[in-house]
Amino acid sequence: MGLFDRIRHELIDIVEWIDDSDHTLVWRFPRHQNEIKNGAQLIVRPGQVAVLVSGGELTDVYTPGHYELTTQNMPILSTLQGWKYGFESPFKAEVYFVSTKQITDLKWGTPNPIMLRDPEFGPIRIRAFGTYAMRAVDAKAVLKEIVGTDGEFGADDITELLRSIIASSFADLVAKLQIPALDLAAKYSELSEALRREVVEKIDDEFGLDCTQLFIVNVSFPEAVEKALDTRTSMGVIGDLNRYQQYQMGQAMTAAAENPSGGGAAEGMGLGMGFAMANQMVRGMGNAAGASAGGPPPPPAPGAAPWHIAVGGQTKGPFTLQQIVAGITSGEVGASTLLWTSGMSGWIPAGQVPQLGTYFSAATPPPPPPPTAESAS
Repeated sequence: MGLFDRIRHELIDIVEWIDDSDHTLVWRFPRHQNEIKNGAQLIVRPGQVAVLVSGGELTDVYTPGHYELTTQNMPILSTLQGWKYGFESPFKAEVYFVSTKQITDLKWGTPNPIMLRDPEFGPIRIRAFGTYAMRAVDAKAVLKEIVGTDGEFGADDITELLRSIIASSFADLVAKLQIPALDLAAKYSELSEALRREVVEKIDDEFGLDCTQLFIVNVSFPEAVEKALDTRTSMGVIGDLNRYQQYQMGQAMTAAAENPSGGGAAEGMGLGMGFAMANQMVRGMGNAAGASAGGPPPPPAPGAAPWHIAVGGQTKGPFTLQQIVAGITSGEVGASTLLWTSGMSGWIPAGQVPQLGTYFSAATPPPPPPPTAESAS
């Protein structure tokens, strides 16, 4: 510092702090050799307190207001210095301004997953994060326990400590309350207030700080657990899987019927879906019959040989005889459709299978010609 700067500072008799930041917690008034002129004007604005430090001891504390630094307005400092008759020369003291306003929008989170024992899922890991706000309530405690001799101290210098305290308190809280993991989201407000109180108990007396607001924004599960929950939710929305499968088959059959350019592949796909639908219907009727009889559905007839169908150069099956009949009824199996089952020497048309002959009716003859005039006379 140059000579002119020293002289200029000694002539300045206004001690004040115009805070132009939102996260500064403590700021020390800069003076050459800490000399403050007798009768200097001390201005403490709302949201601040000023603390005088002399010889390493905290002396006088000033709340918001306008003060003239004289022996009358510095009783503790005057007693320590032994000025019985006042003083005219500059005195040495450090002036610290401590912000008492709320510092908001601070973030917290669990750096590592928290293990807990859930009644539904068993051992499970969760993460949590949110926001909080703090402010200084005891300026002397803040200077003693946190700031020390720093000329400027911001909220960022203590957020790491506060985040650790919040994360530790959150782990203790969820372990103590034993709230099921799926119910945590419904209790965010209750948990946030309980967590805030836990944190205040740890930082109020020790650090002179108050946690004015604390919010839990989200509690999340591991990715694998979230996928399992999504699957369970989807199954619950679908409901009856058999009915859902029938619906899907019906939609696919409709799409295949509306696409005549599919050729043999489309016909084979439609035929397969038709048989699957028929199978679902047969099983549904069997289940209904078994339920009405008060017991399980009857087993298939012993010795029933499986049937196979040739469609577009590919073999489809195996199908039961009931499914073949259902295919004939729905028009999916025609008289020329090639079938094979155990005991046959080769593929034969369905119209030539003895068991199925009765299901193919003869072609209806054409209607007779209309009567002529001669026949009418």
